[in-house]
Amino acid sequence: MKLIIAVIVTGSLVLSSSTQAYAFAACHVAEAMGHAGKAQVYGELEHAKEALQYAKESLVHAKEARNEYGKDNKHMDQTIKYLEEAIKHASMNNPKIAAKYAENALRHMRDSCR
Repeated sequence: MKLIIAVIVTGSLVLSSSTQAYAFAACHVAEAMGHAGKAQVYGELEHAKEALQYAKESLVHAKEARNEYGKDNKHMDQTIKYLEEAIKHASMNNPKIAAKYAENALRHMRDSCR
């Protein structure tokens, strides 16, 4: 009987810790999406400095989300690549191109939650 109780308690602890990891990842994805959305809007308005700032902030959260989800989440890998391109183009004062990359990053972030 003690063994059964120990197995149940251990199983519930493992389940709650993995659920918590996905909750943290979801928070980082939400933060990354918010910043990427701002990067896209500022890019479309041709404000390269602000687009750059928000793309960088989005990238930080996207990397945290990938770490929380695990390395095998292909959508988060693509998100990070697109955000890096958005940062590169915003740095080169090409905000409209940066906006397109931010938009693509957002698409992959949405897909990563499915």
